[in-house]
Amino acid sequence: MDKAKVWEKFLEQINLKVSAVSFNTWFKDLKLLTINEKDIVVIVPYLVHKNHIINNYMDIIEEIFLEITGSPHNIIICLEGEYQEQVIPKQVINNPSALINESVREKEIDEFVQNRKTNLNDKYTFENFVVGDSNRFAFSSCLAVAQNPGKLYNPLFLYGKSGLGKTHLMHAIGNYINTNSNLKVLYITTDEFMNEFINITKDSGNKDDNLNYIDLFKSKYRDVDVLMIDDIQFLGSATVTQQEFTNTFNSLYYNDKQIIICSDRSVDDLKMFADRLKTRFNWGLKAIISVPDFELKVKIIKNKIKSGDLMMELSDEIIDFIASNCGSDVRNLEGAITRLYAYSAIWGIKQLTLERALEALDEYTNNMLYTDNSISKIMSVVSSYFNLTVEDLKGKKRSKEIANARMIAMYLCRTLTEETYPRIGLEFGGRDHSTVIHGYEKINEDLKSNSELEKIISDLKLKMSE
Repeated sequence: MDKAKVWEKFLEQINLKVSAVSFNTWFKDLKLLTINEKDIVVIVPYLVHKNHIINNYMDIIEEIFLEITGSPHNIIICLEGEYQEQVIPKQVINNPSALINESVREKEIDEFVQNRKTNLNDKYTFENFVVGDSNRFAFSSCLAVAQNPGKLYNPLFLYGKSGLGKTHLMHAIGNYINTNSNLKVLYITTDEFMNEFINITKDSGNKDDNLNYIDLFKSKYRDVDVLMIDDIQFLGSATVTQQEFTNTFNSLYYNDKQIIICSDRSVDDLKMFADRLKTRFNWGLKAIISVPDFELKVKIIKNKIKSGDLMMELSDEIIDFIASNCGSDVRNLEGAITRLYAYSAIWGIKQLTLERALEALDEYTNNMLYTDNSISKIMSVVSSYFNLTVEDLKGKKRSKEIANARMIAMYLCRTLTEETYPRIGLEFGGRDHSTVIHGYEKINEDLKSNSELEKIISDLKLKMSE
């Protein structure tokens, strides 16, 4: 039997023995390099594939190749160019959950789901996450963690711009673990973690029953097997809460509990974080989700249409237009689809033409001129307009000229981006979100009666679109 036939039979057999999502993630892109009397060498695209396959699938792989060839071989899993006639030792990490009686395990899972709050959204799974070149590594890493929490990549640090699927993957990890084990999972946003810690710290010791509410807080976050915390960048200006999170991190990490962290920026860009915390983030695996290319955006749009139970179809030319003109944020793409269906329903259109679609999306795509305006770009344009520096806007100076320019910049950040008040405050020198709200509301109110301010805002928006 030649090499091609051996590989074809192997893929057929492994496809029957693992789930569809596991096959597509771990085996679909593998290649058979060579097969001889002694070795079978399989090439994998990424290191994450190599580690995960060696740790989880070697028994199945050996069994299949033995059945196909009729003789035992040394199975070598390696990266392109790595094979040097040397044997990679087999590594096996036992999965304790596999030893549990299936009926008992299912009962424990049911009881856990019923009695413990996880904050997970069950609509986010690996199966409905659209994979492309920009997110394939992050997807594979997340699935590896879900299948072996606390074993491979700890912590897992996901980062990338807002709206690219980081939160989807976090929930997918949690939902996978909930379905396949009895481990305790908790998803929380950084904002919720901070507010809860601040409120409990204030209340501690003031209750008649003398309960130690700080201990209860610690128990909630440390008595779990998997902790997922979203938008960690908001922790930058909260020094005391950073220390508490560091303590929580240490407790989980040194007890082999899985930690998953999500951020809109890399570890190196978390400028206001203590070095000890950034060092911990670097202990595990960092996976970036990049902006999707045109092909992936088309796949995302088609998947949204297919999964949304929508009553009409969109032509390929309309889909291509959305992918080309409605930004890279998945939420923007979904918003464009929703707008088209609402437009069709209102006007009673059964089949949209490209011309009617362009009409429906005209205002939407014009507004999209501003969606790519990052906070840093807005600060740069505003500071230049008023002959100031970006550091003036971030700093503590409160002259009338600087304060006014700062409020205008905050207003534009809120209206031209999808960033939250806490995120904007963080960029403006770590200011509290209430300061941003005040600046936004002040400019918004003044615009009702101040024509000069209205012209300034208009000029700045024009400069933003250049």
